[in-house]
Amino acid sequence: MIENEKLEEILLMLDDKLEKTVSVLKGDFAAIRAGRANPHILDKIQVEAYGMMSPLQQLGNIAAADARCLVISPWDKSLLKSIEKAILASNIGITPTNDGTVIRLVFPELTEERRKDLVKQVRRMGEDAKVAARNNRRDAMEGIKKLKTGKEISEDEAKNCEIDVEDSVKKCVEEIDKTVSAKEKELLTI
Repeated sequence: MIENEKLEEILLMLDDKLEKTVSVLKGDFAAIRAGRANPHILDKIQVEAYGMMSPLQQLGNIAAADARCLVISPWDKSLLKSIEKAILASNIGITPTNDGTVIRLVFPELTEERRKDLVKQVRRMGEDAKVAARNNRRDAMEGIKKLKTGKEISEDEAKNCEIDVEDSVKKCVEEIDKTVSAKEKELLTI
């Protein structure tokens, strides 16, 4: 148990940053399409509406009509063209179909080559998340070192806290690896 408030604060900040790293990675993975209609692929799309940029989800309903088709029903039909334009500009690789009342996004089958490209992208994102976790570890270790050199904590307290930091980062890296392998499996499943 850590009794020094500054050490406790360092560990709490580290845990918070590591949680955010995994959370951001999972959010990014949700936007990668695996051949199925997934509304999360549209999460980062911003649409020009009423003179400002708004998230697509705030402008209408997004529903999966079936396994390969998303239907976007804007609350204001005058936004159809803007939504269509934003989807085309987003480079998600799907061409929207506008029928005057709704926009349909039909997800084509992924080719083997495209699946492999997506797996490479997922692995790269996983490595970036691990680098972020290691950077957070470095920051926490520097904070502990400063407290130790400033004689605010003992050698033993510093050692114990460093072990806690290593354990937290190790758990985070394991979570990242699990998330990456789950996404790879999803992408490679036909």
